[in-house]
Parts: sequence; structure tokens; C-alpha cells
Amino acid sequence: MKHQCCSVTSLLLPSVILSVIICTSVLAQDIPKEYQDVLTFLGKKGDYKDNVLKVNIPRNDLKVSVAGVATPTSFGFGGWCAMTKGEMDMNVMMGDLVLLQEEVNPVMSALLENGLEVTALHNHFFWDEPRMYYMHIHGHGKPADLAREVKPALDLIGHITSSEGASEKAPAMSNAGNAVQVVEGKLNTEKLNAIIGHKGDVNGPVYKVVIGRDDLKLKEMGAIINARMGLNTWVAFVGTDEKAAVAGDIAMLESEVTSVLKTLRKNGLDIVAIHHHMTGARPMVIFLHYWGVGPAEKLAAGFRAAIDELGKSGKEKRESDEDDDDE
Repeated sequence: MKHQCCSVTSLLLPSVILSVIICTSVLAQDIPKEYQDVLTFLGKKGDYKDNVLKVNIPRNDLKVSVAGVATPTSFGFGGWCAMTKGEMDMNVMMGDLVLLQEEVNPVMSALLENGLEVTALHNHFFWDEPRMYYMHIHGHGKPADLAREVKPALDLIGHITSSEGASEKAPAMSNAGNAVQVVEGKLNTEKLNAIIGHKGDVNGPVYKVVIGRDDLKLKEMGAIINARMGLNTWVAFVGTDEKAAVAGDIAMLESEVTSVLKTLRKNGLDIVAIHHHMTGARPMVIFLHYWGVGPAEKLAAGFRAAIDELGKSGKEKRESDEDDDDE
């Protein structure tokens, strides 16, 4: 009986092995060639399921602990981007990149400069070491084009030093001689007002300007949501005219996010968060938080350039309507 079982096993084993080989081959062939080319071009591994190519971008190069607990990559540090076919033979790409804080702004700039959008930036953990951030990305196009657009950003991940990704904040924080002085009365607020185009208030060593979005008619349950309710953009300065720190918040429509991000990055300001402050309110408003260190007037000019991007779509529509009326 034992001999018969062995004989049966010997006969079945080659068939089982052949079946596994055939199945594996079929699964590999199931990835469309245009998606196989994407994986090859990016130098990444991935899989194809439910009509979606998912590209794996795990942070295997990092050892992350959360509240003292050593956490494996698969616990929440496996970045990815995905593509799926939409209308007119175009693909939609979305993704979530896992980044060190010094990688955030160089990676963001690479995405924006190559035609992709950044739609959110946030943390997933408290007490993580090193600090980790999550950047959501979005794009439309042919798979090969999307791969070319995202590759420069992916190539930066794991290859940014603290000094390369820190703008001017590293020397301000690490070298007492270069630190921003937190003192009262050392900022020329009149000049800042002139650059920004709005007046602010002094509160101790801080000069803060709050700007409402009066061009937006935001309501919730019939209530008007105005600047006092949180629908506002603001900028705060501390330091001196020669060297100041700036931080703030910009309220944007969805259509304004990319142009504001590009403008802030072009002017050397770092993005530290992109998220919602409200749910249920319409139109949808996205908020971003930023930070920078440098001459106060230069920081103010960078902020002004960003807020000049706000309301453009409404302004263009009004101008178009006026032109039509003239005719």
C-alpha cells in the first residue's frame, strides 16, 4: 500500500509542478505590455489585478520605530503608485509616497515640475522615529508618459540628505549664530504690508496677517462660513528684517492647489501639510501649511506670489463675462 502511494505521488508531482509553472506564466502574461514597460522603466516591482497596475515603493531602506516599537515596513511604510485605464485611452495615476521630512519638498518639486499633482501631505503616526510623512499624488496620461513624469521624484527617495532637503531651516535651528532672533519691534511691518497688500496685527514678537476668502460663498447647513469661522489664509512672521521665520495657512479651491504649490516651491518656501479643515461644506476648500526662513521681504514676496494665484478662475470668468457684455 505504501509503495502504491509513493507511485501515485511520483506520478502526480510532475503534473503539479507543471501546473504551477503554467499558472505563474499566465499570471505574468496577464500584465499588459504597456504596464510591464512601466515597471521596467521605473526599476520597480509590482502586480496587476482588477485592471490596476500597482507599483511597490516600500521603504525597506529605513528602520522605523513608533513609540519605541520596532515596526516592519509592511506595518505602514510601503509606498505605492497605481495606474488604471480611463476614457480616451488615458490612464489615471494615484499614489501614496512614504517620505522622510527632508525628502518631502524635493520630491514635491520634482512631481510638480514634471506635470503631476500633489493632493495631500500628512503624517500617519505619532512618536515615530524618524519622522515619516505621506504624500498623495495624482496624474492623467499614457502609462509611459506617467512613468516618465513620476520617475524623477521616485529616484530622489532614499537619496536626499538633511541639508539638501531642509532649505534654510537647518542652519537656523542647528547653529545658534544663524538662529532667527525672536525679538519685538525688529520687523518693518509697513514694508510687509505693502508687499502682501493687506495689513496685519502685532502680537508680541509676531506679526500676523489674516486674509479672508470673500470671493467664496461657503455655506454649511445654511450658515455662511467666513474668515472668522476658519475660511481664511494667514501668514505670520517672527525675527528681524534680515532674517525671519514665516509660517501660515492658505485656503484654496481644488483647482488652485497645484498653482499655489508650484509658486511656494519656486519661492523657496517649504510645504508641511495639505489637508481639509472642513467636511460637508461646499465648495470644497483645501488648506496647506508652509514654512520658511530668510529675509522678511523675500518671504513676504513669496507668500504674495502664492496668494495672487487665488481666485484666478473666478476673475477670468468675470472678465470673460464683461467682454461678452461689451460685444
